Amino acid sequence: MTGQRTHGAILCGTVNAPDFPAARTDYTRELGFEVVEEGRISPDLARSWGAPAQVGAPYALLAPPGGGSGGFLRLVGGTAVPAFRPLSSYGWAAFEIAVEDGPALHARLDTAAFRVLGPPKPVPGFTAFIPFQVAGRSGEVLYLNTVLEERTAGLDLPKAKAPVDSMFIAVLAAEDRARTVAFHVAALGFEEGESFTIPYSVINGSFGLPEDHLTTITMTKVGRTPASEIDQYPQAALDRPRSPGELPPGNALVTFAIRSLDAVRAPFIEPPAVREGPLYRGARVATLIGPSSERIELVEC
Repeated sequence: MTGQRTHGAILCGTVNAPDFPAARTDYTRELGFEVVEEGRISPDLARSWGAPAQVGAPYALLAPPGGGSGGFLRLVGGTAVPAFRPLSSYGWAAFEIAVEDGPALHARLDTAAFRVLGPPKPVPGFTAFIPFQVAGRSGEVLYLNTVLEERTAGLDLPKAKAPVDSMFIAVLAAEDRARTVAFHVAALGFEEGESFTIPYSVINGSFGLPEDHLTTITMTKVGRTPASEIDQYPQAALDRPRSPGELPPGNALVTFAIRSLDAVRAPFIEPPAVREGPLYRGARVATLIGPSSERIELVEC
């Protein structure tokens, strides 16, 4: 596993996966991820997430071939939530992942495993990357981005070092974008980056809005390293339904490196605890819930 652990770096994106064996196969077969750790969720880890019902659930920690340039993805077995629909509720909406050749990946992807929401195409006003969007069988959304320019809009974007590389931005659906940005700045010690107002095709499609409907998004960052894209979701968005005692369905949890848990200005679900394994590396870890119902796991670096 490569990549420096610095304040604000994304270490992992976690997906709550009702059909865990099939999801594991999708990520390893279709996207080429490698399993670097697997087992069962311990009682103390489940409690730290506010998900006591997932004690004993299977998990798989995944990395791109060769470790990639950044963080992991993690699948955790969960319960299906029939009312959940991707890109319709507050919380973590998508994980942005760097890929070498988006059009080639789009052409070969098994759409039974990853349903294409939007084909590869430029985003109006942006020249640094070409994204396309897919939804996995667990309702999670991935933005698969071919990075063309590594420096843009005050941020450094990673060019993929594998056909499918690491997650580099966490996308958050906010009920109140300004309040959520302020929380990530004041409570976590991240920085507010640039804001953009764009026709956001996958959001417009999800809510049946006109193609030219505009959404305002704000980046958070540390220095030139991106952290989250915080999107102002339409008034029709909902609180995300979830199975009692479990993580939210779909894009469930994002893990960031943090300089000091003692400096965090928000309550944790459970007190910090030292955790082992490739993701945690013997560091103190704790989880909190942000103003848009986002679960944020923090690992001291």
